[in-house]
This record gives sequence, structure tokens and C-alpha cells, in this order.
Amino acid sequence: MAYSSEGRKNVYTVETPRGKVSIPDKLYFKIGEVCEIVGVEPHVLRYWEQEFPQLAPQKSSAGQRIYRRKDVEIALRIKSLREDEGFTIAGAKKKLSAERATAGRLKVVPIERPTEASLVAPTEAAPSEFAAETPSRAREALATLRQVRAGLEEVLALLRAAPR
Repeated sequence: MAYSSEGRKNVYTVETPRGKVSIPDKLYFKIGEVCEIVGVEPHVLRYWEQEFPQLAPQKSSAGQRIYRRKDVEIALRIKSLREDEGFTIAGAKKKLSAERATAGRLKVVPIERPTEASLVAPTEAAPSEFAAETPSRAREALATLRQVRAGLEEVLALLRAAPR
């Protein structure tokens, strides 16, 4: 699922196979609000709570179910697995558990370490040959740094938008 804030601070958009779904920027949702967002009946949502341990809304002092945005996103994912991807309840349960298990792990990306030969300035290379290679390396490094910066800015935006 892809997320965006669409320039508004009070609505989040979640990309699903059936299109975009807007989730209001609130801390808590009642069962009726979640049913309207997800597009299912309350009894379906209550059944999913029994079957999927990841979907566990809190209860208010009056006994009403109180859902967080994370719960709404999980309900949207369950619906997508069931209706769009054709999973059974058991299959959706396994798939969701596997997704949650891998989501918590950091992806290890190998770093290209420079060799000693690349650290030593080429004394045998012709000055014009070395000069021509340096600007292209600088452009590549600058492009890479811009990509890293853009990625970090996206992460920062997500962290700023996350409820605390």
C-alpha cells in the first residue's frame, strides 16, 4: 500500500488495488467509521478481529471498540487480500503474518568498499584522461546524494505525519 497526505493535514490516502482510500487524520475511529472506510459491515469487522490477531482495537470505558489508524490500515489490507487477491481467511492470515514479520526487519544493503588501488591517485594516467573521468564521478556522486536526500525527506515527512 502506498501512502500520501495529498497536501492536506487532515486526510491520508492509502493506495489499494481498488483505488485510493482516504483515512481521516484522527487518533481513534469508531466501528461505524472503520466500516465506512473499509467498505464492510460491522459483523465482518468483528469476525476479522477474532481471526486476525493483528487487528486488535482497544475498548473504551463504555465498551465500544476504538480503532487506531494502524487498525484501519490492517483492515484495508485484509479486505484487499480477501477480495482482490482471492485469499481464504487462513491464507490471508498467513500472508499478513508473513508481511508483518518481514516488515520489522531491516534490509541489509551491501556497501561497495573502495579497493586500495582506487584510493591511490593514478600517477600513470594521462592528465586529460583523469580530468575527464573526475566530473562524471562527481555527477554520479551528486545524483546519488540527491536520491538519498529525497528518500530521507520522505521518511521525515512520514515521521512528522505519524500519530504520537
